[in-house]
Amino acid sequence: MTIAIGDKLPAATFKEKTADGPVEVTTDQLFKGKRVVLFAVPGAFTPTCSLNHLPGYLENRDSILAKGVDDIAVLAVNDWHVMGAWAQQSGGMGKIHFLADWDAGFTKALGLEADLSGGGLGVRSKRYSMLVEDGVVKSLNVEESPGQATVSGAATMMEQL
Repeated sequence: MTIAIGDKLPAATFKEKTADGPVEVTTDQLFKGKRVVLFAVPGAFTPTCSLNHLPGYLENRDSILAKGVDDIAVLAVNDWHVMGAWAQQSGGMGKIHFLADWDAGFTKALGLEADLSGGGLGVRSKRYSMLVEDGVVKSLNVEESPGQATVSGAATMMEQL
C-alpha cells in the first residue's frame, strides 16, 4: 500500500555524510515538530536527478524556507558515500539533507519503490516530493515516469506551501 496524504511516516534511520563523517538521522529527528519538504530521486548523479530535480530545490531553497518550511531533504536508494559525493558536487552540502536509504527500507515502507532492473539500477525509489508536518504527510506528488521531474519539482512544491 502506498502512503497517502494524512498518513504518518514510518520510522526509519538514514545515513548522511557530514564534515565529521557519517551520521544516523532518524525520522523523529528530521520530522518531529517540524515542517519539512522531502523529495526522492531514483538515483544520485542520474541525469534527470542531477540536471533538473535537485537544482530546482537548491535554487529555490531560501524561498521554500521563507514559506515556513524548517528543512529540506533529498532521499535516494544509494549509500552515504554516493549521497555525500553528490551533495559536494552539486553544491548542496550543508544546504539540504542528502539522505541515504541504503537498503530501500523506508522507500518500501512508503510503497514508493520502483524496480528499475531493466535499466541496470535495481530497486530504487520512485521520484516524488512531499510536505511533511510533524511526521504526517500533507501533500504528495509522485511522478508517473522516473525520467520526469515536473509534478515533484520545486515549482509544484512552492505552489503547495
